[in-house]
Amino acid sequence: MKDEQIYSLALMRIPGLGLTGACNLIRTAGSATNLFRHRKELKELIPDASDKLIKALDCPEAFKRAEEEWLFAEKNQIQCITYNDERYPSRLRECEDAPIALFYRGNTPLNALRTVSIVGTRHATAYGEDLCNTFVRDLANLCPDVLVVSGLAYGIDIHAHRAALQHGLATVGVLAHGLDRIYPAAHRKTAIAMMDQGGLLTEFMSGTNPDRQNFVKRNRIVAGVCDATIVVESAAKGGALITAELAESYHRDCFAFPGRTTDLYSAGCNALIRNNRASLILSAEDFVEAMGWKTSTHPSNNAVQRELFPELSEEEMNVVQALQRNPDGMQINILVVETNIPINRMSALLFELEMKGVVRAMAGGVYRLLQ
Repeated sequence: MKDEQIYSLALMRIPGLGLTGACNLIRTAGSATNLFRHRKELKELIPDASDKLIKALDCPEAFKRAEEEWLFAEKNQIQCITYNDERYPSRLRECEDAPIALFYRGNTPLNALRTVSIVGTRHATAYGEDLCNTFVRDLANLCPDVLVVSGLAYGIDIHAHRAALQHGLATVGVLAHGLDRIYPAAHRKTAIAMMDQGGLLTEFMSGTNPDRQNFVKRNRIVAGVCDATIVVESAAKGGALITAELAESYHRDCFAFPGRTTDLYSAGCNALIRNNRASLILSAEDFVEAMGWKTSTHPSNNAVQRELFPELSEEEMNVVQALQRNPDGMQINILVVETNIPINRMSALLFELEMKGVVRAMAGGVYRLLQ
């Protein structure tokens, strides 16, 4: 594990290698370890690898920085989570520009069954603050296992985190800098509390400043780790709208609370709803129903449908047995890990099982066995 972590951190430091390029290399080579250890034979692993890339991978400075960062993480109880690590957020792994490594300090698994990001303006109004608190309170009653994600920024972000802490929900803050600092410093007390009831997550190494461009990069993680994004308040332009746009590009559900047409910090939400970029919600009940997260206490007629298809292949039975062990459902990438069935084959199997009335697809790539 240590080798893969250091190789992954080194890959992050290779000059000229963008987010998508690095991610594609990992996917093709299988691991960062393979990539570096077989650098001289890289064209056998990746036929279209350029001589420029092979030369760029020979970078002692990158390894020196990677080893320093690995030691920093070890010393400060920070988890270094690489792309193929089972702790890596499976929803984020589906994104084309997923980070090849993450730094995490917290006690809540990032692959929760249900995850939602709550975002909005840094200039939250009393209306937005009340909405945020009421929504999280009611969500905690309806789905006590949901993970709330936001960006620890001023305004709606910090209110979402604090409401989650207050109402007993785990909450993760995605940072635009390394874990050697908390920005803004005014949120340090909340951040410390989150490490015992959620965590802090970043793709940035220690020493990274909270520069403007890092917040845009951070937003893709906020959107990518979740099943859905909710915009509580936003002006006509702002980071929350970028997060909503990213969520849509990742084929995730997006919701927004409406506001008065004359309110500056409802203009963005109203525009998202008007342009069909987000679904209108008025309450946590609306959201839970739209996501299909309501747990029915009544027997399902689908049990009859399952009996019509008693013949299941060995692979289908493996999937069914995994789902039986997890009655609340499983994300497709977790199913892949548990059953050791490749993702492409898993997609086909789940489609067949849906057609047979054995499983149901939920939001966020989660599948549940029909009872």
